[in-house]
Amino acid sequence: MELALAFAMGIEGIEGVTLLSAGTDGTDGPTDAAGAIIDGQTVARAKAIGLDSGTYLENNDSYGFFKQLNELFITGPTGTNVMDIQIVVIG
Repeated sequence: MELALAFAMGIEGIEGVTLLSAGTDGTDGPTDAAGAIIDGQTVARAKAIGLDSGTYLENNDSYGFFKQLNELFITGPTGTNVMDIQIVVIG
């Protein structure tokens, strides 16, 4: 999820870019989320509700950041741990 948060900060304001970053086992660290889905408007949505993306990244709290934005990718345990996957869609 930290990769997704850093990517969201890097594409801030860019239209047509979406990223899914997730673990195939269905969890990222000790959380219930596999990862997050972000786009070029993620940081703007965060600012609109008073969240500072840089602070969340510095505090290693990307889960808390994405939870408040409803951008967590939650699958539940998958029973496999092949890899982490990142998919970028550019439209």
